[in-house]
Amino acid sequence: MTRMAAASPLPSPRPPLGLRERKKLRTRIAIRRATYRLIAERGYEATTIEQIAAAAEVSPSTVFRYFPTKEDIVLTDEYDPVMEQVLRARPADEPPLESLRVIMTAAVAERLAREPEEMERRTRLMAEVPAVRARMTETLAETSLLLARPIAERAGRDPDDLEVRVFTAAVMGAVREAMLYWAERGRKDDLVALVDRTLDTLKGGLSLERPRPKSAP
Repeated sequence: MTRMAAASPLPSPRPPLGLRERKKLRTRIAIRRATYRLIAERGYEATTIEQIAAAAEVSPSTVFRYFPTKEDIVLTDEYDPVMEQVLRARPADEPPLESLRVIMTAAVAERLAREPEEMERRTRLMAEVPAVRARMTETLAETSLLLARPIAERAGRDPDDLEVRVFTAAVMGAVREAMLYWAERGRKDDLVALVDRTLDTLKGGLSLERPRPKSAP
């Protein structure tokens, strides 16, 4: 287990939600839970928006208002705005990769602590369903652009600078691969440690030396 494997859950700097926001959040959660339940029973392809709406006790139009596609129901969560806020609160002189390490490992720890079954189902679908994997690439690109703003401000650059875009995209792409690696191997590893190890690879590059086999106990 690496140094970040016991990362603290992601703190939220946001004020308490108002009544309207709480109702919206409950609706989103109800739709997601209904979706995962139906997918577990019927499979991803056989689950329709109409079935999801009925199970969540909302209209199909409400489902589409919250989630434009079925893939978005699986992939969308409430963490991106929080990550951006927490990233802005990190020390100004902290290396950007270390700031994102804190944010990403904490976000993963938070999801595993609060939604372990949902996290497992989501990553399994990412690995097994091509449409979900493709949409995941798109959503991670959107998250990359979101996080690029505070990174660019700290560096005195424009968020659209090539170096900023390459850096944030590389981090999000690396996290994507860590999650797929975890899912493809039966979710037996410590996912937080895998994300930390992944970011170590970005920082240090790929060694040409083969890892030494572990000695037998």
